[in-house]
Amino acid sequence: MISRSTELVFAFPGMLLAILVVSIHGEGLLAPVVALGVAYLPYVSRLTRTLVLAERARPYVSAYQVQGHSALQICLRHVLPNIAPVVLAQSTINFGYALMDLAGLSFLGLGVPPLTPDWGRMVFDGQTAVQRGYPLSAVLPCVLVVLTVVAFNVAGERWADRVARRDR
Repeated sequence: MISRSTELVFAFPGMLLAILVVSIHGEGLLAPVVALGVAYLPYVSRLTRTLVLAERARPYVSAYQVQGHSALQICLRHVLPNIAPVVLAQSTINFGYALMDLAGLSFLGLGVPPLTPDWGRMVFDGQTAVQRGYPLSAVLPCVLVVLTVVAFNVAGERWADRVARRDR
């Protein structure tokens, strides 16, 4: 049932879902963040399901079952700690993309209200300055968004590499 619901969310573009939720609930930060969280949830849930199925097939799980441990104990004490680093690494990468989408929503005027500091809103407000020959007010927030997304992606990749080296 969860797999079918995540496939439904996969079929619906994340940015379109966020625009729909913001148009229903009005501007602010909560509605787009929740909508983008729902849009990126299938990526994490599919990865988690795949990792759990692979981990469940390992011999140590059967050994703990034979010893009389409950499924909840095995899950919380052994399976979850083994999959958590990979899921967290992927989540950091997804966070960067969600941050970029949130800035895009603010640029479109669907994020935070005016006069609230936000990189997307700053780019939108800087459009008139670019036309007047002062591009720094629009370029600087763009550069900061890109640097932040790259930083989260690099952190996520390094975390994933560290986990992969540990598992060898």
